[in-house]
Amino acid sequence: MVLSRRERYIFIGTLLALGALALDRFVVSPLLEHRSSIEAQRADLSSELARAQMLTARRPEADSRWQEMVRAGMKNDPAEAESQILHAIRDWAEEAGLSLSLLKPDRMAGKTQLPEIAFQAAGTGNMKGVARLLWRIQTAAIPIKVTEAQISARKDGLDDLSFQLRVSTVYAPAQPAAVASAGGHPDLSGGP
Repeated sequence: MVLSRRERYIFIGTLLALGALALDRFVVSPLLEHRSSIEAQRADLSSELARAQMLTARRPEADSRWQEMVRAGMKNDPAEAESQILHAIRDWAEEAGLSLSLLKPDRMAGKTQLPEIAFQAAGTGNMKGVARLLWRIQTAAIPIKVTEAQISARKDGLDDLSFQLRVSTVYAPAQPAAVASAGGHPDLSGGP
């Protein structure tokens, strides 16, 4: 069978189109997908590297803060840590002129290197007193932080507030030798 000139051009065009389609499907598209995958991995690794560099740069600050917390009274015993926070909150509330109606510890279960103890506190007072209590908690040398705060007016138009706080502290149970030799504080990165 002899093909006419027109049929040959159509046949060659069809073969070229099929070849281009096969090249795209089996070579070009997989290469582009692989390239996209590598770019995504590169972006992930770059952000991970940036985070690691930031942690490394902040290490001296974290070490000094850790030493400050230990000097200020980070406790090894949960009962001592609990007592320390209960006394501190009572003292700060009294100093701020607040009336506490609830101050209750709540030990949290978990086997972490820095176990946490949460506390619920509730009371009444004026805006200045509540602000002073929050300021004392946030600037304390002991390890304490506010995790939740709810403040509401008891009566509209008066400086008479009720507040509920949830604060927490950590304590450092007896440190294993590996932790003590690694700079004196546990690995706070959250890794295994």
